[in-house]
Amino acid sequence: MVKKRSMIMLAMVLAIVMIISACGSNNNAPAATKAPDGGETSTNTEQGALDTSEAVKLKMVFVGPKPVDYDSVFAAVNEKLKAKINVTLEGEFLDWSDWAQKYPLKLAANEDFDLIYTANWAGYNDQALKGGFLELTEDMLKTYMPTTWKEMSEVNWDQAKVNGKLFMVPQNLGESVEKLILYREDLRKKYNLPAIDSPEAYANYLKAVAANEKGITPFTPETGDWKMHNLDRIMLKQQYDWNLFDLDIPLGFKITDETGKIFNVYETPEFKELLLYYKDLADNGAWSKNVLNNKNDHQQDFREGKTASITHNMGTLGSLMALMRQTNQFEVALADINPNSKKSQAVATQNGVSVHATSKHPERALMFIDLMQNDQELHDLINLGIEGVHYTAVGDEKFQSTDKSPNYTGFSFWGFNSPLNRDNESFPEEATAMQNGWDSSVYHYPLETFVFDNSKVKTEVANVSNVMLRYAIPLEYGVIKDVDKGLADLNKQIKAAGIEKIQTELQSQIDAFLAAKK
Repeated sequence: MVKKRSMIMLAMVLAIVMIISACGSNNNAPAATKAPDGGETSTNTEQGALDTSEAVKLKMVFVGPKPVDYDSVFAAVNEKLKAKINVTLEGEFLDWSDWAQKYPLKLAANEDFDLIYTANWAGYNDQALKGGFLELTEDMLKTYMPTTWKEMSEVNWDQAKVNGKLFMVPQNLGESVEKLILYREDLRKKYNLPAIDSPEAYANYLKAVAANEKGITPFTPETGDWKMHNLDRIMLKQQYDWNLFDLDIPLGFKITDETGKIFNVYETPEFKELLLYYKDLADNGAWSKNVLNNKNDHQQDFREGKTASITHNMGTLGSLMALMRQTNQFEVALADINPNSKKSQAVATQNGVSVHATSKHPERALMFIDLMQNDQELHDLINLGIEGVHYTAVGDEKFQSTDKSPNYTGFSFWGFNSPLNRDNESFPEEATAMQNGWDSSVYHYPLETFVFDNSKVKTEVANVSNVMLRYAIPLEYGVIKDVDKGLADLNKQIKAAGIEKIQTELQSQIDAFLAAKK
């Protein structure tokens, strides 16, 4: 009898709790609420359904050019977002030619936007320390992006932390960081040149094109204020198994050195040798004499036959090869001129998305990122465009390009990289084989996950960065006739800008990091 009475009382208590819950705060809305257009919007999380009854417009800043078919693709994206979380998205695009100047200015001016593409190479750490990005707490992630919270590894979350705090939703996909050369194979064959598998062989190719192919620039670099551009990374970082902590400062280390000893790249004999290599190429017409002011899209120039070689990563160049092979304009090929170097993978912060510190809708912004990384339909839309127009799906994991593919590409949709990424069925077999070879022998080193906190030397970092642009870049492109004097001037200015203070601070942090791992 007592047991039966207890069961009745328990049932009454549960009923009262359910009634109270149903009449509670609007912060816990019903599982599905009606959007203004009559559709249902909801997002289920571990803590129940979130209220998306208010229509919200988000603005995201991307780097790269606005795609030709932006309007049609984003209209399709917004139709899906409206139905799922009652959100519409507006994109703003910072062209590659001037993104490096505009990106920090938008944050410094506290412009009105909600999300922004970010990456370690785009100043993520620096902007996080300056307060441009919203800190993302564990509770926020679990509540507003539960799928990403579950799917993302703890290592990825940790790699994205700055001073123990998180300011980015990093990509959830590993990728290579090695740089390659894409070149005109038909021209190599035309002049009976040897395989391009070394810096010397590449120099021979560039000189041959310069001497014989009028109207074609042998090499065109990427645009933007790169202090260490892709060819530098091929010729220094990859050739000598170095790594650089920040492309805005010339401090590096040898990845095989377990002590983590830092050195100034500009003071090494390897850099002096590289300057002589570059000067010889410049004197032989390997690039435009207007190279310092060039604003051309190097990939577009290569597609149009205006340049004979460019540099980038495997994914970008492989995709460009696949696209060009559809048109059969001319024969192209990839070159790894450091085939015996150690290969490494990118940390999670190679690509990602941050919420602006002053976003009016941070919760909905996180819900948006969660969908873009984990909802296949939306992920395909933002990454590839409209199915049947910009690509054709092949099964669950691959796609085929179409003649409209070039109308939706070239900008930083990579911030949403995840296991849902589709592989291009036409991706060159030789590129896949090369990538598989790298993946099977990735070299891991003690400082692979180290993150430099430059908060104590921000002024010096900015000063050094300016010196690199003013003195190092002209020197590298052979504009300075006297290499020895130019290098001496560079190191004098770098020292005056505070490189030694930065090096001391960096070494101190590295020593502490390595000591903690023992």
